[in-house]
Amino acid sequence: MSDRDVDRRSFLRLAGTAAAAASLAGCSGGGDGNGDGGDGETGDGGGNATDGEGGNETGTEERPEPETREEYLQRANLLLHEQAPWVYLNRQYSVYGVSNEIQWEARRDERIEAYAIQPQDGKRSVRITQSQMDSGLDPHDHRETPTDNIVLQAYEGLLGRDPEGAIVEKLATGYERIEEGTVRFDIREGVTFHSGEELAPEDVAFSINRIVKEDVGGLASPQRDQLAGVTGAEVVDGERAVRVNSDGVNPIVFQEFATYCDIVQRSWIEEHEGSYINSNMNGTGPFQLENYNQDVSVSFARYEDYWREPAPAESLEITAAGEASTRVNQLLGGETDLVVNVPPQDAGRVQESSGASLSAVPSTRIIYNAMVYNREPFDSTEFRRAMNLAVDLDSIIENVLSGFADPTGQPTLEGFVGYNDEVGPFEHDPERAQSLVEESGYAGAEIELHTPVGRYLKDLEIAQAVASQIDNLENVSCSVQQRDFQTLAGELLDGDLSTSPAFYLIGWGNATFDASQTIIPLLTSDGALTSYSSDRVDELIQQAQSMTGEGPGSSGADGDGNQSGNDSSSS
Repeated sequence: MSDRDVDRRSFLRLAGTAAAAASLAGCSGGGDGNGDGGDGETGDGGGNATDGEGGNETGTEERPEPETREEYLQRANLLLHEQAPWVYLNRQYSVYGVSNEIQWEARRDERIEAYAIQPQDGKRSVRITQSQMDSGLDPHDHRETPTDNIVLQAYEGLLGRDPEGAIVEKLATGYERIEEGTVRFDIREGVTFHSGEELAPEDVAFSINRIVKEDVGGLASPQRDQLAGVTGAEVVDGERAVRVNSDGVNPIVFQEFATYCDIVQRSWIEEHEGSYINSNMNGTGPFQLENYNQDVSVSFARYEDYWREPAPAESLEITAAGEASTRVNQLLGGETDLVVNVPPQDAGRVQESSGASLSAVPSTRIIYNAMVYNREPFDSTEFRRAMNLAVDLDSIIENVLSGFADPTGQPTLEGFVGYNDEVGPFEHDPERAQSLVEESGYAGAEIELHTPVGRYLKDLEIAQAVASQIDNLENVSCSVQQRDFQTLAGELLDGDLSTSPAFYLIGWGNATFDASQTIIPLLTSDGALTSYSSDRVDELIQQAQSMTGEGPGSSGADGDGNQSGNDSSSS
């Protein structure tokens, strides 16, 4: 079999078991599994949604007001389809190449925990090769998965998730909802930081406050919305416990802590400047920092005093190679043990090699093109919808991604709480797109799509295809601007829409499996990476976040720390 002979069906067979293949084929989430969005909204460009600040819901005015939290989220997804703040693209598949010298299985949340890697045949060290290096080692001062996969080797949170997505205890030994807006975490004993000092409840409360409060820890954390609703934390007097307060019910507070909020040592943070914190590490995790060569590699040694059994690997190194072919060549040449984003054309080469195999899973990441709502020509709903209709998404998935993706038409992925199965992808209709461009008043517009290169699977190729299809319209021209990922991410995180690109490709992974954790940061007026503002969307999300998963008045917790009817990890 040649490199070019691996079609989607063959790839799914190569990737693993029949169950894994079914999952990759898009059957892992909720809904009816047909991937076409059901019989509801078709996305044909006929909507008249009002855009921008104060935008009003149209096309949904005849519908009754939602009654449950999930219905509010579903309504928000419908409205965000109608108002088209993004060019909706695809759900990314996570495809890894794994050396036969280790055992490891891919996770949907894209996390690579080296603690779970089992070296084989006396091997003592492990090397991981990503597409990008980190943007700094401060666990509270980044928003990118490549950085996450470096810092999580040394830092860890109160809760975590197992490979199947279920919530598990880490630095907390118990968690429960005390009352509306208040939850409690019991803090594990016998845990030490890599500096040797014992973990204290004060460190936990400080870590939470450092994320959600701008005047704590010398940092305005870009992760604040990852703990959406949380207002602060305090130590419970006389007990080894921390009380966390939220503004309102905060229905997914435990899901948030199962994914976010690494715990740092208060005294260590307060004693050092930001530059030191970003080039050193002092966590409680299974590996401790040994050497940091910025933009080149990060080396770790096993932490022998870890509160669980020591890690199977004695040492760990994480490096990066932007070109997928380079990563695959390194894997097949025995230079590394695990590589990310194996492209479809290299799948057969990896699988047929004697020293490596594939591990693949549908991820929690959506790839999209944001259109900044208050920048011309994207301040027009008609123009934004036209951009979606100009894009032949099926062609991109088939010809660029070789079928290894699922089309999207809303911010929330199938299987997540709040996914609206009435909302399908936009249909390809260039004639209607041209007509909407004329209606928008922006005929003759020249736009530029900014894209990272090598951060996501086929990101540049996707951007080039999108730009070419838009450029084929008679009344719009579109080009591509290649960008360094870290620089682009920095522009998007600075909170100033006027200095970010007006049109850009980016990916967003949501490991809480809940619609709010995509919509809040990306599509509400105060979101950390927002490109959009609509009073009605803000209102719908505010209503959703004031409810538990079971509807108005429900407690949302069963008393032992496991939220009833609201743990979206089961989807």
